[in-house]
Amino acid sequence: MLDFDTCNAARLRRDPAYDGVFFTAVKTTRIYCRPVCPVKPPLTRNVSFYPSAAAAERAGYRPCLRCRPETAPFCAAWNGTRTTVERALRLIEDGALDGAGVEALADRLGIGARHLTRLFSDQVGASPLQVAQTLRIQRAKRLLDETRLPMTEVARQSGFGSLRRFNAAFAALYGRPPSALRKPA
Repeated sequence: MLDFDTCNAARLRRDPAYDGVFFTAVKTTRIYCRPVCPVKPPLTRNVSFYPSAAAAERAGYRPCLRCRPETAPFCAAWNGTRTTVERALRLIEDGALDGAGVEALADRLGIGARHLTRLFSDQVGASPLQVAQTLRIQRAKRLLDETRLPMTEVARQSGFGSLRRFNAAFAALYGRPPSALRKPA
């Protein structure tokens, strides 16, 4: 955390370089703001500074309705839909779509399935199911290259619901069955 004088000088200048670096809490109103807040600056004796919006809220302050400190840079809300897609990608990597559908994933993220699909289309260029399928095939390919597991076990560990889907995915992508891609022993 920066020292009081540095924060106060940045607050009085409304310096955008400090936006999201610290938050100004006003003791008399019990409101916290971003350093770039357009309201009349409070007296220096009435302010304190916090390193995060969460710290200011924990101290009993509420967010300013004018500068919306919860949307400051480096906050999840500021990153917007990119954060949602990144979180979805992590969940998909962890197998969120191996046993459930896009609706269940969207529910975990707090958005609708159609919106999630739209976000993926815009930012990833593929649907969540296509991403999950690609990850499953990559996992399976790694297992085929690195292990001697039976095909049913490779399919199961890769996240495929059945051996038939496993074989169909490989046939669609590589034009051959998975056993043809396994390196000879």
